[in-house]
Amino acid sequence: MLSPQSDEIEDQESKECKVKPRIPLDINTSNSEDRQVHDSHISPDKKTSKFVQLRRKLDWESLKKTGNEWIKNPMNMVLLIWILCVTISGAILFLVMTGMLNNVLPKKYQREAWFEVNNQILNALFTLICLYHHPRRIYHLVLLLRWRPEDIHKLREAYCKNGTYKPNEWTHMLIVVLLLNLNCFAQYALCGLNVGYTRPKRPAIGVAITISVAIAAPAIAGLYTIVSPLGKDYDMVMDEESQIYNHDVKRVKSLEKRLSFSLSSTETSPNWSGGILDFWDDISIAYLSLFCSFCVFGWNMERLGFGNMYVHTATFILLCLAPFWIFTMAAINISNETIREALGITGLFLCVFGLLYGGFWRIQMRKRYNLPPSNSGCGKPAVTDCALWLFCCWCSLAQEVRTGNFYDILEDKFYKKSGKETDLGPGLDSSGQDSFSLTPGDNGLSVDNRSSTGQLSMVEEDSSSRGEDVTLKPPFQYLINREGN
Repeated sequence: MLSPQSDEIEDQESKECKVKPRIPLDINTSNSEDRQVHDSHISPDKKTSKFVQLRRKLDWESLKKTGNEWIKNPMNMVLLIWILCVTISGAILFLVMTGMLNNVLPKKYQREAWFEVNNQILNALFTLICLYHHPRRIYHLVLLLRWRPEDIHKLREAYCKNGTYKPNEWTHMLIVVLLLNLNCFAQYALCGLNVGYTRPKRPAIGVAITISVAIAAPAIAGLYTIVSPLGKDYDMVMDEESQIYNHDVKRVKSLEKRLSFSLSSTETSPNWSGGILDFWDDISIAYLSLFCSFCVFGWNMERLGFGNMYVHTATFILLCLAPFWIFTMAAINISNETIREALGITGLFLCVFGLLYGGFWRIQMRKRYNLPPSNSGCGKPAVTDCALWLFCCWCSLAQEVRTGNFYDILEDKFYKKSGKETDLGPGLDSSGQDSFSLTPGDNGLSVDNRSSTGQLSMVEEDSSSRGEDVTLKPPFQYLINREGN
């Protein structure tokens, strides 16, 4: 027989057993009901909250900064305008071809006129973009055929992922470069068909082939760059060419550092050589800038370390002259006189704005060499630089060349030239013996050593490297010689 005390204990345990499972059941039921009510009544808010969370995750400041930097590049700005023009003209051409504008253009000759106008505009735009890219593509083909260590480095930076060595890279890069050049030649052939024939006489097969090749070649080149070894990651293996290139770069850098001590001190606050209108300071440079503008511009860009002279020269010529001729030829097969005049004016307008190419590189020169900016253009130096090239291109070019001549250029820095200051720098004496100066040569900059002996000798490495090949042969940019008077 159980005692009353044990009965009470059993009753309490039974109550606890009954209560404990009920509590989570009640909670779960209430939560599920709340979720159902919440999902049925506040689902749009959930979507909105997810969108808000996505917006918060995006780094808007970084995106804004990247966008501002991208649009400040004049080439990107031109590309954006080009994309807008292609989009608008292509949309009109598509609407005319599909008959969506039949109500607006009820007559057949009107639709044919609009088709031809937009077809010629697209033809001109795509021909221009090929002309602008072709000098660099030909330059890369020359580098591939030459295949020197410094050329390999440049090509890897352009076509290889992370700029590193890839298996059979010469063959893969050759395929890509040939496809890109094929794109240009196909577009030129298409342009010839559009200009040389009226629409009724234009060979449909020729147009179809050239359009297909012009579109397929760059698309295949892009895909090939991704799927081929050029777009894949490999273990870092230092190939023979990279070793030679890095060794030569180290030797040149070492020589540049030692040579910089022989030059006068670095110019910490360089200035432009004269004002924008002080072309009388060196009248020979003024005449060269006036009559040989493109060649002088390309030479000065290579001397300052901004790329190949021939690429700059050809690109600048095409930017300033090609738009007028392309749009004028595009207007030949258009019967409407107003549209023909509009295309001609558009070509002239684009030629003038081709001078912004010079303005862009003036900005790069000012930033790299720490030259003083001008805030006269709305307080923005970049606007002033572009305006100077738009309204006084020859004076701007002459000033840039004079500035490059006024200083010695080494390691992307300006050095005071010997004789430009009262205190003679190291390696100089009052008679001017053993004086160094940098002068532009056919293959880059050369270092002249004017000594009393007047003998011609090559720069040699220091005593630590005399056991090896002591004649220094720089692989790029600088041809360093020591010449006597």
